[in-house]
Amino acid sequence: MASAALDVSDGLLGDLGHILRASACGARIDTARAAPLLATQGVALGDNERLSLVLAGGDDYELLFTAPASHAEAVVAAGLASSTPVTRIGRIEAAPGLRLVDAQGQPVPGRYASFDHFA
Repeated sequence: MASAALDVSDGLLGDLGHILRASACGARIDTARAAPLLATQGVALGDNERLSLVLAGGDDYELLFTAPASHAEAVVAAGLASSTPVTRIGRIEAAPGLRLVDAQGQPVPGRYASFDHFA
């Protein structure tokens, strides 16, 4: 079902960037759907700090994959069958570049860099 996949170890946006460059496409990410997913639960953080860690933090221990919208039900079924939570956090778009939006579809300001293991 997946057309591309990788582990998120350099931050969500940094690793998504690898898929986008290799596929010569862009993406729209709903930050409200992405923010609760990664390993920041139970940590006392402000909303902006949590979002920064989710988008650009490292060592997330999550998988990121793309699949055609026509396979949405099969993706959900596979997640249920394997007891693996799966959440759609965005969509791939033909126009190059990465667009971050909030729950209302409005652009999210700010710049986020990929995690640097050697900094």
